[in-house]
Amino acid sequence: MDLSIVIPAYGESKKIAQDVKEAAVFLEDNNFAGEIIVVDDGSKDDTAQAARNVEIPDGVKKQVIRYEQHRGKGYAVRTGIEHSSGDYVMFADSGSCVPYDDSLQGLDLLKYGTCDIAHGSRKMTGCHIEKSQSFYRRICSKMFHWFVIYDMKIPAEFTDTQCGFKIYKGDVARHLYGECITDGFTFDIEIIMRAQREGYKIKEFPIDWTCDRDSRLSPTRSSWSVLSELLTIRRVLSKKPRATR
Repeated sequence: MDLSIVIPAYGESKKIAQDVKEAAVFLEDNNFAGEIIVVDDGSKDDTAQAARNVEIPDGVKKQVIRYEQHRGKGYAVRTGIEHSSGDYVMFADSGSCVPYDDSLQGLDLLKYGTCDIAHGSRKMTGCHIEKSQSFYRRICSKMFHWFVIYDMKIPAEFTDTQCGFKIYKGDVARHLYGECITDGFTFDIEIIMRAQREGYKIKEFPIDWTCDRDSRLSPTRSSWSVLSELLTIRRVLSKKPRATR
């Protein structure tokens, strides 16, 4: 299996079919032996059934995983990666915000040994933003970025820790997510911190991005849970010595 594509979804019955179709076309056009893993994070609508109903080429595998209780994006991504089998694993947010062809840049970084983890970034040179976030969300994003750099000690070279378009060497993904404890939106920060502690290299690559204003993250409603998760991550990882590979 060359590439596993994980798509976490919560209440995405109107979008998920297009997500799956675009992922399947990408795998087929690039002659990848691939699989698409949709994880329905306890949706109240028919997201899972909509994903199951999509017809895709015979050469592309598809799994649809659903559980009843809404657990959070981190839990959904972790579940999908645990079920993956690809030499490379990526997750992509629902809503077709980034063309799948953009992942070829990240895959090249992994294949040629430049890094172990490749992050799509909306904030580095070479990016093209078709539709940006609202002014309020941009302010919240800047505050979050400041906090994770100065309080969580994430290197400032990482311009976009929360972009929902990341690619990993398969064994690295399954190892790191197997240790991850964060169920909510800040799982990206935990994975970055664990990766750094274990000596994995992370590089960013520019993407074309269109903001999906129908987001499941509300800065106002989610602020306390996000802060709580970050403090838990800091507490847990500060107790564990750095592992060596």
